[in-house]
Amino acid sequence: MTLYFDASKEIVLPDFSCEELFNEVAKKVLSMEGCPYECEISLSVVGSERIRELNRDFRGIDKVTDVLSFPFLEFDTPGIFKDIDESSFNPDNRELMLGDIVICLDKAASQAEEYGHSLKREFAFLIAHSMLHLLGFDHEEKEDERLMTDKQEEALSSLGIKR
Repeated sequence: MTLYFDASKEIVLPDFSCEELFNEVAKKVLSMEGCPYECEISLSVVGSERIRELNRDFRGIDKVTDVLSFPFLEFDTPGIFKDIDESSFNPDNRELMLGDIVICLDKAASQAEEYGHSLKREFAFLIAHSMLHLLGFDHEEKEDERLMTDKQEEALSSLGIKR
């Protein structure tokens, strides 16, 4: 698996390793979903202004958000890896290109405080949430939201990341 990690120069990273946490949570979600391929995923950690720009430019919503997911694939059924064609693989390393995740550290910190848990837990939650989006899951319907929530909590619990 190739994980690309980038942190904006305008932010100060927390005292835990965002990159190690990304690696742990991404691997856990892929394992839980039975991904049969080595994958390529990127994570960028940015400040409020940058995520606002991205949210505005890509979603038409001019406000700060906690996380954005940019999947490279479209799944007929979330988490079912069939009908993936050759163009979905990086020709250099033969890994499945899943997509990009962008997390706003400022928003993650304020949400951690609001929900009464650690920034590490919030950051891990946002990674798990985005990984599921990269695998085709969404939370548009109540049932889909419940499924995503259950999967996110299962991943975090199995890694010992508590509320």
